[in-house]
Amino acid sequence: MNKSGFVWYELMTSGDLDPEVAFYKNVVGWDVKDSGMPGMQYLLFGKDGKDVGGMMSWKSVGMDLPTEWVAHIHTTDVDAEVASVVKDGGTQIQPPRDIPGVGRFAVVTDPQGAKYLLFQPGPGSAPPRLAQNEVGNVGWNELATTDWQKAWEFYSKHYGWEKDFAIDMKEMGTYQTFRTDTDKYIGAMMNIAPFMKAKPGWFFYFQVPDADAGAKRITDNGGTITHGPADVPGGSRIVQGIDPQGGNFALVSTTA
Repeated sequence: MNKSGFVWYELMTSGDLDPEVAFYKNVVGWDVKDSGMPGMQYLLFGKDGKDVGGMMSWKSVGMDLPTEWVAHIHTTDVDAEVASVVKDGGTQIQPPRDIPGVGRFAVVTDPQGAKYLLFQPGPGSAPPRLAQNEVGNVGWNELATTDWQKAWEFYSKHYGWEKDFAIDMKEMGTYQTFRTDTDKYIGAMMNIAPFMKAKPGWFFYFQVPDADAGAKRITDNGGTITHGPADVPGGSRIVQGIDPQGGNFALVSTTA
């Protein structure tokens, strides 16, 4: 089957968008510009003229929800894929709808409840993208869930993902890395530890030149560090944090 990967990331903020824009520009180094979308403030972020994703406030669509990062997975037929997701135990949060001149999308969850979006691009050439581990891109996609093996069955069936190496994290269980449509592993799945009060969800690591310097930028700009900086297998160094409006995120740099 054709492999489908992550093609777009979005920050949905609980409060005003401008403070979050300033935070991520300072911490990750993104360039941010207005999308020109009529009737709403939707900003594009990226680096060196290549877009990585978008930002908007829940308030702009009349909703009062927590700040969160979400990702879009590519599909060639969003309507058919939503039906297939639901058939296999997932849920539809928002039915397919068009973005004029851009494509068609829907919001779903996997069978364990982790939210993601499906995106079917419209006709025309795709915009230039950052390389997988290029600074400014999302360098790692991590799923924490209630049953990673069941989650793996779902994602591999629907999107053709392949397992890479696995790490035994002792009492934390297995940390299973995977490849999407990329040449190199780009994420991992694991079970939520019993002592963690968390719901299933995706967690994203933004590529920076130096995770330690990034950690200082997090605190200097009003964010909170929850873990790290720390070395991880595979030659990377990470720091996990919370932005000023409560959004969870992480930074990753390559050390080898």
